[in-house]
Amino acid sequence: MTEAPDAKQDGATDAAQDSATDAAQASRERPSPLPPASDAVRGEWGRRIEAEYRSAAITQHLTLWLIQMGASPDLIDDGLRIVKDELAHARLSHRVHVLAGGGALSPLRRETLGLKGHGDEPLELSVARAGVEIFCLGETVAVPLFKVLREGCAVPAARRALDRILRDEVRHRDFGWTLLRYLLELPCAPAVRQLVERELPAMFARLRRSYMPAGGAQRATLSDDDRAWGLMPVARYGEILERAVERDYVPRFAEHRIDARAAWRRSAA
Repeated sequence: MTEAPDAKQDGATDAAQDSATDAAQASRERPSPLPPASDAVRGEWGRRIEAEYRSAAITQHLTLWLIQMGASPDLIDDGLRIVKDELAHARLSHRVHVLAGGGALSPLRRETLGLKGHGDEPLELSVARAGVEIFCLGETVAVPLFKVLREGCAVPAARRALDRILRDEVRHRDFGWTLLRYLLELPCAPAVRQLVERELPAMFARLRRSYMPAGGAQRATLSDDDRAWGLMPVARYGEILERAVERDYVPRFAEHRIDARAAWRRSAA
């Protein structure tokens, strides 16, 4: 993972690029009629706005924990940059939502916008629990997921949002695995390894419920218009997750002598 650039410079660059890109895209988008946006499109992009805000808040909280435990400055810088990324993703998703005819969203439940420690356990273990589930699992599968969403997307504003999200998700994924490696080099490494091995099946089970809902395998079709707005069939989510188990989770956890394949099998129970 490369060192994060200066926050002010990064913010100014992003803002300038966004403004220039928005102006150029707006002039190109106006003449071309957009495919009709369904309720599914508005609902999905609305959920993405909420998910990005939630991710920003949770990552900010995780970064606070890293500061409190005196973690590597590089990790802290990376965490803060991810917060900015997630807010940028929310802004881009909101533009698509409005373009699709979406209205005001319900307020986010504030109790979901942070992390909770577990009793009197050391802060390092709370960091490990959050880092593994949110970044090693969630952000790792997000990379192939957004790649597939992007492939069928033809609406310029939606494609631009997915381009940015996909680019950033690679760095967010790498942050998670770098964080796990860092924790496994600390004196608390045996306790961290024990926690991951014990809780990985439950983490996988929660991921299954999100990506492989009951009946999801039968929902394999989607209209061309919905695809153009950056959606994909529910069945594809499960396929992408199953592929990520063998391609990503098993080898990456194996580097730390953690059996992800066994944890995945146990999660099915």
